[in-house]
Amino acid sequence: MNDLFDRPRHPYTAGLLGSVPRVDRSGAPRTGRLAEIEGMVPRLDRAIVGCRFAPRCAFATDLCWAKDPPLEPKTLGHLAACWHSEKAAEIAGE
Repeated sequence: MNDLFDRPRHPYTAGLLGSVPRVDRSGAPRTGRLAEIEGMVPRLDRAIVGCRFAPRCAFATDLCWAKDPPLEPKTLGHLAACWHSEKAAEIAGE
């Protein structure tokens, strides 16, 4: 389960985790802006081709725009639907 927080395998998960207010070990709130997920949520009344997160994803490639990624196991108990899950985990783990 910690892998989800330490190395999220989907850019949306990383974005959500980055938007959570946190406190440091002393209990004081951290300063600075929270992470923001750019863009707009897709409209539900239109068909979506490809990954639903592609319009808001920094890793999006032509594959993401063309084909919906399958939900696959990435680590024990950790599933993700992302063509670039390893890249997302590497960036989050830095």
